[in-house]
Amino acid sequence: MRARGLRWRSTPAERVLWELLRDRRLCGTKFRRQAPVGPFFTDFFCHEAMLVIEAGGGHHPTPRDPARDEFLRACGYRVLRFRNDDVLSNPADIA
Repeated sequence: MRARGLRWRSTPAERVLWELLRDRRLCGTKFRRQAPVGPFFTDFFCHEAMLVIEAGGGHHPTPRDPARDEFLRACGYRVLRFRNDDVLSNPADIA
């Protein structure tokens, strides 16, 4: 239920990223939004590519980001972080 709440309260940058990633729009890969991985919720998660995409800012507590990234990398995931400003001003550059 927590993931559903996070999806409803997504930031403008997360909504833009979701439009770029949903329905296998990025290289035919399946992304999930606000997916739990261990004790953390990821903004966007692709299991087949072992990739996590995070949008910076908004409701994320910045002090937890390094611990989250370390955990995800230890699990074998690549973590990409984009600043909200970059996503909103240049969405085509992200995809």
